[in-house]
Amino acid sequence: MKLALVGCTGLVGREMIEVLEERNIKPTEFIPVASARSVGKEIHLHGQSYKVVSMEDAIALAPDFALFSAGGSTSKEFAPKFADVGTTVIDNSSAWRMDPNVKLVVPEVNGNLLTEDDKIIANPNCSTIQLVVALNPLHKKYGIKRLVISTYQSFTGTGAKAVKQYEAEAKGESLPETEMAYNYPIYENCLPHCDIFLDNDYTKEEMKLVHETRKIMSAPQIQITATAVRVPVHGGHSESVNIEFNNAFDVQDIKKLLNEEEGVILQDDIQNFKYPMPRYARKKDEVFVGRVRRDESIENGLNMWIVADNLRKGAATNAVQILQHLS
Repeated sequence: MKLALVGCTGLVGREMIEVLEERNIKPTEFIPVASARSVGKEIHLHGQSYKVVSMEDAIALAPDFALFSAGGSTSKEFAPKFADVGTTVIDNSSAWRMDPNVKLVVPEVNGNLLTEDDKIIANPNCSTIQLVVALNPLHKKYGIKRLVISTYQSFTGTGAKAVKQYEAEAKGESLPETEMAYNYPIYENCLPHCDIFLDNDYTKEEMKLVHETRKIMSAPQIQITATAVRVPVHGGHSESVNIEFNNAFDVQDIKKLLNEEEGVILQDDIQNFKYPMPRYARKKDEVFVGRVRRDESIENGLNMWIVADNLRKGAATNAVQILQHLS
C-alpha cells in the first residue's frame, strides 16, 4: 500500500500516525504531506524517518490512499486531483460530507456501502461519529423518532490554536487577540458557541449533528435538535442525548444492545459510580456509553451519556478504520 497523509503535522495528522502505529499498519511507501512551510521536515512512522513533501509531489506519486486532515478549502482543491490519479481520498474536513455523491462513513454503521469506485470518502464530524455508533443498534430495533442533543466538546476539537490559548490561560498568561481561537477565555469556562452562527441562530456544529446523523443512518425522518458547547476538557467530547423512540422498549435490552455493539463500551454501574468521563476516554478508540435510563416525562423516551476521544474515534481512528475496511 502506498499511503499519503495530508496534513501530517497537525493535531489530527499526528494522531493518525499514532493510530497507524498502534494498529500495525505498515504501508510499503509512506508519503507525509503538509504546507510549503513544512516541506523538508521529518515525520516518523514505525521508527522510520520520512521527509514531508508538497501536495504536487504527492499527487505525482499517485498513492493508493490519502488520509486528508488539512482543512476544507485544501480538500476541495486537492482531493479531486488525487482522485484523478486513482487515489482513494479519506477526508476529515467538512468539505465533502453533505455532497450527495460522496459517502459519509462510520464503518460500524454504514461501512458496507463502500466500494472500490469511491474515490473521495468523507469522515464525519467528531461529535456525530460517537453519536451514531451508540444510536445505530437502538434505531435498528426500536426506530428513533426524535433526538435532543447537548454536547460538551473539548477545546482540542478547534485545533492547535485553541490548545495554545487554553495552555496560556491555565498559566495565567495573556495572548494577542490574533492568536486566540475564541472570543472569550476557555480556561474554567464554557462557551455555547462551536463553529460559526448560521441564519437560523444555530451554530454550524449543531447543524452538522442534524444533517450528518440523518445521512449516515439513512434516516431523514428523525427529528433532531442540538446545542453544542465548548468546554475546558482535554480528553474528548461528551454528549447528553435524549431519545424518543417510535416503539416501546426495555431498558435492559437497550443496555444489552449497547454492550454487544462493536466499538461501544457500556459503563453503566451507578451503584459503584461507574459512568463514562472524557478524562478516561483519552487515547481510547471506543465510544463509551452510560447513565442509560428511561425518560419518565414522555412515552418511549430514553436518556444516555456518550463519551469519546474526539481526536481518536472522532477523527483519526475513524479515518484509519475506513482505510482498513478498503485495503
